[in-house]
Amino acid sequence: MKCLICTRHARGLGHSDNRFKLGEPRRYPMDWTFCSRRCQDAFHARYTAWLKTDPKLEDVLMVDPTEFEQAAMRQCLRFFGEAAGEIGFDKPLGHYSETEALAVIEAIVTAWTETMVAHHEASKYPAVRGLEPYETTAALPAAGRV
Repeated sequence: MKCLICTRHARGLGHSDNRFKLGEPRRYPMDWTFCSRRCQDAFHARYTAWLKTDPKLEDVLMVDPTEFEQAAMRQCLRFFGEAAGEIGFDKPLGHYSETEALAVIEAIVTAWTETMVAHHEASKYPAVRGLEPYETTAALPAAGRV
């Protein structure tokens, strides 16, 4: 089995979902396993936050996107437009072939991932007053030295 957080090989750490009665199939999801205590703690932090937002303890289908996720969605529009422009704007989405639909999906997912990675890299190190923001593209000063 793979770790639910980082997809490495799970090492016996797990989570039992006690929201449901004994014998109910949803009580024992077999894919909630973890490779380390760190991944298990990360899961529990998110799980606890999720439980606090859902007082009825029902499954949530969609979370509200953060402002950064909304900005990433807006960034995807340009790439969607480029992909759809190559196919032709006069063709309805329902008439796209599989390869055309996959090209549009790939453009959107790639743009989303790159935007979220750029945001993550920009917020990786907290800002220190009086210092310029850390440049992630610049090489580290000790890189390449022996």
